[in-house]
Amino acid sequence: MILSSMQGVVFGYGDEAVIENLTLDIYAGQFTAISGPNGAAKSTMLKLMLGLIKPWRGTARFTRVLEDGTKLSVGYVPQQVASFNAGFPSKVIELVRSGRYNRLGWFRRFTARDHEMVERSLKEVGMWEYRNRRIGELSGGQKQRICMARALAQEPHVLILDEPTTGLDAASRADLYRLLSGYVKEQGKTVIMVTHSLEEIDPYVDRIVRLERKENGGWQCSVTNSCSGPLSQEA
Repeated sequence: MILSSMQGVVFGYGDEAVIENLTLDIYAGQFTAISGPNGAAKSTMLKLMLGLIKPWRGTARFTRVLEDGTKLSVGYVPQQVASFNAGFPSKVIELVRSGRYNRLGWFRRFTARDHEMVERSLKEVGMWEYRNRRIGELSGGQKQRICMARALAQEPHVLILDEPTTGLDAASRADLYRLLSGYVKEQGKTVIMVTHSLEEIDPYVDRIVRLERKENGGWQCSVTNSCSGPLSQEA
């Protein structure tokens, strides 16, 4: 199932195009890594994919309903989302609980299932023991983890992460990759992640999308299956 399809997409800021003629399909049920140097418009591509911004030209479509008719849920952790200052008043567990609110509807109270998912998500990212700490007191890496926990607590069909390993040490990054790989392989979910750490993440992902500068100054999008070599290249 094609989750996202971008065909001939052009987009930019001001008068300058930062994405030109991008054609790319993203498939459900895969762990896809998106990589490229600074300035390669990786975050912009995510926003186009999600429909948060509209292309100047071309089409960008994101599936909203699964094949069985279920409404698609998306957990999105944007870049630098964990930049809470020291005065941020909420506790860790309060922030992660907020990830369940979209499932509660009007006037519904937390169920045992809701509490279970909050606890599980915090434990999965190694932050359960910090649940009663103020968010502003945590380190950058710890803040990044609780933002991940909030997204996981939503139980999304699709998890979209923009450089989620910022502030994490090597061991924590490896733990995150294993967690996300299991999320895809064991639960049948989809993960799309922007990263610079291709050597680290390569054993865990199904596809790698690279944005690379061409000789004429534009960007080339190459898609690689981590097992089978190059699949396609689009200008």
